[in-house]
Amino acid sequence: MQRKVWIIDDDMVSQFATRYCIEQYGEPVQIETFANAEEGLVAFTELKLQNRPFPEIIFLDLIMDDMNGWQFIENLQKLIKKAQMPEIYILSAFSQSNDRATAKKHNMVSGYFDKPLTRIGLDRVFMVSGKLKG
Repeated sequence: MQRKVWIIDDDMVSQFATRYCIEQYGEPVQIETFANAEEGLVAFTELKLQNRPFPEIIFLDLIMDDMNGWQFIENLQKLIKKAQMPEIYILSAFSQSNDRATAKKHNMVSGYFDKPLTRIGLDRVFMVSGKLKG
């Protein structure tokens, strides 16, 4: 069964690079991309209203116009409430120590990667977590 993976990033080049890296990894996944956090929240709302499953994994950019990655996570928590939350992996081109520290402490964030995403990063996502491998 394919896992559903979402990429939320306002940079089309980064979106493409992340998608390509995931596709080349060889895991059976269904990938959807969103150009901003608002689009991602609209898609979550639609899934919730239709009682359809949420994605298992989200690769999320932090620095986006209008709504940044942290605001997306906050809004997602309010929207989903008690439902099973996806694993969220932060992707950032602008490594700031405070963002890394916040990500490590944040109960909604499963990991933090510098862009571009690499095969080693995907090993951590797909192989380290026993509940994801399958």
